[in-house]
Amino acid sequence: QVQLVESGGGLVQAGGSLRLSCAASSHTGSVYTMAWFRQSPGKEREFVGAIMWSVGYTYYTDSVKDRFTISRDNVKNTMYLQMNNLRPPDTAVYYCAGARWTLPNGRSQSSYDYWGQGTQVTVSS
Repeated sequence: QVQLVESGGGLVQAGGSLRLSCAASSHTGSVYTMAWFRQSPGKEREFVGAIMWSVGYTYYTDSVKDRFTISRDNVKNTMYLQMNNLRPPDTAVYYCAGARWTLPNGRSQSSYDYWGQGTQVTVSS
């Protein structure tokens, strides 16, 4: 069983930056794709972006493309989400997720087997 722990959330002004981390409790050999999702109050949880762990290929939802970047550190078993030019609509609880499969287009929650507890990101205007 892989446990995922997010960190790095907080309060930031519009236009600012934050970097979220997602640390895996064990070697990510059993996780082939990792992703970030987010959920705002009253809204469905939505896909933000994902990374295919072995090759580092990333893909994003359109609303964060060119502002958010996902990366990973194989030694630390950690995935990152660098968020730049943050906007109030980016306010949400951000969750990391892991899948036991290689997902070249893993945008659905149901594709993921492991979830973190979430970290709050609040962007003030």
